[in-house]
Amino acid sequence: MKRLFLSGAIVAVATIAPASAATYSLVDNIVGRDFYNAFEWQNIWDPTNGRVNYVDQGTSQNLNLTYASSDTFVLRTDFTSVLNPHGPGRNSVRIRSRKTYRKHVAVFDVRHMPQGCGTWPAIWETKEDGWPSGGEVDILEGVNDQGPNAATLHTTAGCTMPQTREQTGTSGQLDCNWEVNGNTGCGVRFATQTSYGPAFNSVRGGWFAAERTDTYIKVWFWDRNDPSVPGEIRNGAGNANPDTWGIPAAYFPDTSCHIPRFFSENNIIINLTLCGDWAGAVYGQSGCPGTCIDHVNNNPAAFKDAYFDFAAIRVYQ
Repeated sequence: MKRLFLSGAIVAVATIAPASAATYSLVDNIVGRDFYNAFEWQNIWDPTNGRVNYVDQGTSQNLNLTYASSDTFVLRTDFTSVLNPHGPGRNSVRIRSRKTYRKHVAVFDVRHMPQGCGTWPAIWETKEDGWPSGGEVDILEGVNDQGPNAATLHTTAGCTMPQTREQTGTSGQLDCNWEVNGNTGCGVRFATQTSYGPAFNSVRGGWFAAERTDTYIKVWFWDRNDPSVPGEIRNGAGNANPDTWGIPAAYFPDTSCHIPRFFSENNIIINLTLCGDWAGAVYGQSGCPGTCIDHVNNNPAAFKDAYFDFAAIRVYQ
């Protein structure tokens, strides 16, 4: 996950067109209790230095930090405990897909995302072993309720993006190298305010979709009320044809970035951290009260809405 996002970008125009892609077939349809088989729980120290304690699967179920029914999977942070300032962080959850993917389409049907000061939720793809040599694609990410969403790539040196490309979002830094500007990455801020935080939750969420090929990576978003959402996205069809989905929110072409060189097989990761290298660093600038650590330690009720509610994740190849 990225630490910072630099704005000051220019809205791109359609001078670099995405290449055509084939129709993809559904290979993984993860709904409800399927999450417990499709993902492993990462009971690890938070690599972004968040004020969280990532718990294992059994603990997450016993504490109701994860919950599944036939059509719902919820992942959340604890919202009942006042923390010892010298003890572990607030209990939370980080999960990683058991399978890895190269060329694919992933669709995330999300009803609700974590919100609140201090929160840093993310849906992303990476290969943790040897990171960043296998690349990283952040599909949903933000902090402290400060929308809209941003999609970002993080790589080793040598991968950059053109300023002008066909996307509806706004480009930030163009160098994807993790060593530039504190791992800012090459990000694109979405044009739609409902793509993140309370605004996203107010419309009952929506769909994020990412396509990765050998020549580009693209990310789309449609909120629940968007009349242009493709039928195959809304209905979870067995095939997906991104060529019919319109201009993506974020487009990362291989103009100056050889995708197969910088991106290997990636896992899907979903996590919710608090404070840390990004949310904590800009906490005061976000209009949040006090300090981030004190807020997390002493205000459990502030995290009642800090949860993901997934209707489904569908992966096509």
